[in-house]
Parts: sequence; C-alpha cells; structure tokens
Amino acid sequence: MNKSEFEKYIAKQHSITQKEADKIINMFTSSIISALSEGKEVSLTGFGQFSISEVASRTGRNPRTGDTIQIPSYKQPRFKVGKKLKEAVK
Repeated sequence: MNKSEFEKYIAKQHSITQKEADKIINMFTSSIISALSEGKEVSLTGFGQFSISEVASRTGRNPRTGDTIQIPSYKQPRFKVGKKLKEAVK
C-alpha cells in the first residue's frame, strides 16, 4: 500500500477527507523524524518504539575493484514492534 492508498484507507476508516488524512500522516512522520533527529526516542505503547542506534565504522570491500575501503560510523533509525501490533499481524 503506497501513501495515496493509505490516505484513502484512513479517510474511509475514520470518515474524514483524503486531504485531512494526508495532513495527519505528514504531521506524524515529520514529528517522528524531528524527534529522532534531536536524539529522542518515541515510544507508542502497544504499537512500537522508534529509536536511533549507532553503527560503528568498519572496513568494507568495493565489489567492483576489490579494494578495501573504510566505511564511516553513522546513526541508524530503528523500529521495535510493540506487543499489540505483533499480535494483530499473527
């Protein structure tokens, strides 16, 4: 399901317009992105937890040339599924 289809789904489920559903989705995603960029975790009980984990630098290999390269450390967004969501999709 892409974003447009998801907007239609939300609009139908909650008797709102697709434009309102789009606004809700955009507010949610931008708020999660903003909180994570500030180093905060977001925990929605039953749904899941959004967090950031640090990935250490490591040595890799260029598949085209076979040369060894250094891959720098970076921050990786993570999502841990909540119990309610996990049970809903079983």
